[in-house]
Amino acid sequence: MSRQSVRPDVPPLAEVRRITQKKRDAWWTVMLVDPLATPLVRLTARYTRITPNQITWGAFVLGLASSVCFAFGDWRWLVLGAVIYHFSFVLDCMDGKVARLTGTGSVFGAWLDFVFDRIRVMVCGVALMGGQYARTHDETYIWLAVAVVFLDTLRYINSLEIFKIRHTMRKQIKARVRAARRAENAAELAFMEDLLRDNPEADVEQDLERAKAEGTPSAEVAAFEADSAVGARRKAQVIDLHQEFRGKFPAYLRARSFLLRHRIRTHLVSGIEFQMGVFIVGPLFDAVVPVTIVSGALLLVFELAIVYKLLLSTRDFSRTLDSFEQRKVTTAA
Repeated sequence: MSRQSVRPDVPPLAEVRRITQKKRDAWWTVMLVDPLATPLVRLTARYTRITPNQITWGAFVLGLASSVCFAFGDWRWLVLGAVIYHFSFVLDCMDGKVARLTGTGSVFGAWLDFVFDRIRVMVCGVALMGGQYARTHDETYIWLAVAVVFLDTLRYINSLEIFKIRHTMRKQIKARVRAARRAENAAELAFMEDLLRDNPEADVEQDLERAKAEGTPSAEVAAFEADSAVGARRKAQVIDLHQEFRGKFPAYLRARSFLLRHRIRTHLVSGIEFQMGVFIVGPLFDAVVPVTIVSGALLLVFELAIVYKLLLSTRDFSRTLDSFEQRKVTTAA
């Protein structure tokens, strides 16, 4: 290999991890994908000119190859299909990492990655269940094929809609704070959820108890000094849209902090774990039906938990807006 094809500006592996790995990710990715994907990302960026979109295409082709293996139905083909699917997912994780490392990401690349992911799941789901139906003539596999495609679609639609609702709530609150700042020279704004994500080692419960002891109002909008463990800016307004959820489930905060210290998100069974259960664990152990059912059930449980959390968050949102109105009335009086 010529020296001209080697990029000397690619940083060491530790720095590549810092740049490319997300602060929080699925436990399957953190434990079983990143240890392989991150070194491959560095080698790819240093010794090749492969683009993120080309990696996306490679992941898609491998996904189609795994579907061909699944379609044969025999257990040995299922094992091969599961192994190929895992490497397909490794490549699927690499495209975004290479984009972040080299600065070559694009909006079209993000769209391509999303669309190919959905097609891969649909094709592999139909091929896996179709192969098992051809082998056993059990109609259960037909319903499982429909369930796999439906649940994967539901997961991403739900995720998108929840993101839009949260974005709308934040936008409205920021607009109220800007108006209050112009009128009262109010403090800066921060969201508790962001502070906890950026500071997983923070002891928020201790901070809240200390604030209460010092007479700080226990409202949705609280003021924290700069030395607060949650890392808020000096006298920043911290708006917690998950206050009611934390109040109902106090152990959640400790579990969340523990998982975030290991880069694992609390959504333990998301679309990623669902796919890995259906297309890797089930075929490897020749237990497609039970693993698919369990994976689907767990996915639904966690999706319902997110919806419930969103419901409580909207209540906190309403109370926060009401608090702004009350302050406006008080100030006017």
